[in-house]
Amino acid sequence: MRILILEDDPFIALDLQAILEDKGHEIIGIYSSLDEARDHLEDGFDYALLDVDVVGGKSFGIAAELLERHVPFAFVSASHPKDVPPSLGWASFIPKPFEALAILRSVEEVAPDPAICS
Repeated sequence: MRILILEDDPFIALDLQAILEDKGHEIIGIYSSLDEARDHLEDGFDYALLDVDVVGGKSFGIAAELLERHVPFAFVSASHPKDVPPSLGWASFIPKPFEALAILRSVEEVAPDPAICS
């Protein structure tokens, strides 16, 4: 799967990238700010991992845009799940510090073919 990462901590972003690429997924971009991510929403990806608190504010607007585009996503954040607005409360929420398995499971849940995540 082609995945976009919105994460402002470069070490966490690289960790996510390594976890996903190790399983054959393609990272189409790692962005640290809302503006950067917004500029790349047309890049054609299958899934997104969004930190809640990034440069420029909270990622809820990006999440809403992904929802409108029918692009699945998960929040990966040290924030509390209750901080997510009710309109996005159904979204997957992976707390930091995260385990690699939790990241991979979130992708598996939306992968069109289970073999993609093997």
